[in-house]
Amino acid sequence: MLRWPIHWLSPGGAAARLTILIYHRVLPRLDPMNPDEPDARAFESQMAWVRDWFNVLPLSEAASRLAQGTLPARALSITFDDGYADNREIAAPILQRLGLSATFFIATSFLGGGCMWNDRVIEALRACEKEAIDLTAVGLGVRRLDDAPRRRQVAIEALRAIKHLEPRQRSHAVESIVSAAGAPAAPPLMMSVDQLREMRELGMEIGAHTITHPILCRLNAQEAHHEIADGRRELEAILRSPVTLFAYPNGVPQKDYSLEHVHMVRELGFTAAVSTAWGAASRRSDRHQLPRFTPWDGTRWRYGARLMANLRRRELAAA
Repeated sequence: MLRWPIHWLSPGGAAARLTILIYHRVLPRLDPMNPDEPDARAFESQMAWVRDWFNVLPLSEAASRLAQGTLPARALSITFDDGYADNREIAAPILQRLGLSATFFIATSFLGGGCMWNDRVIEALRACEKEAIDLTAVGLGVRRLDDAPRRRQVAIEALRAIKHLEPRQRSHAVESIVSAAGAPAAPPLMMSVDQLREMRELGMEIGAHTITHPILCRLNAQEAHHEIADGRRELEAILRSPVTLFAYPNGVPQKDYSLEHVHMVRELGFTAAVSTAWGAASRRSDRHQLPRFTPWDGTRWRYGARLMANLRRRELAAA
């Protein structure tokens, strides 16, 4: 029933709109410390709805056809950021079962069972055996850890407090939090190199997402160029094939990356890049700042309604 209104909002050809979904993880079961991440059952339902309503295309093909004016009606691409092992273990089999493809953007320094800084904080707070934690070092004072919702709230506050620090300062802040939590070991959350190669063999696309997932606006130009260019170079060495797509870490325009970084990405020869600005792309969109969006609703009709509302948003203009 939703195909026709989506078709009207997302026609084909020169007036086409491209919806790009963004995910990070698919968990085996619901996790109170990561309540925004879908579990396997919810993700499979969402992908089944998407398959019913949209024409799902690999992002490289969709971005090219959008620019050419040959995109089909109800066009959609699926993307994942960062490179979590559950992308291979849980998400990929679901996508395969439904006959769908996706693009996975990889931060290379975490390959081989690494743990990103934000997960290091979340998992340290999960494992902390104390009833309260002293986070004065990051400006939060003493926080209670009585139950999972409170631990989650403390994690949100801690991540918000340190996310946009200069990289060395952020690393120091993370270590302060981990130490205050009793220094639990970091869990191996990210894909192995072999799993990454398997993703390509399964027909999934691989895109670049820098080396260490920094906030690009917190780096100087040389550091940012190194993160963008060498992250791709490492992936191409692993996969022995070109990597033509890029995702800006964190991805908020003018806050996490700037036009300077867009120009870098363009000059490095990436064919398209994605942000985390909401909206759907059109031929007027900057191919190196394509918007992405994912509904957070748990029912079919609300999920579909949210996607239609997103199709009405104005997209980023070309820079």
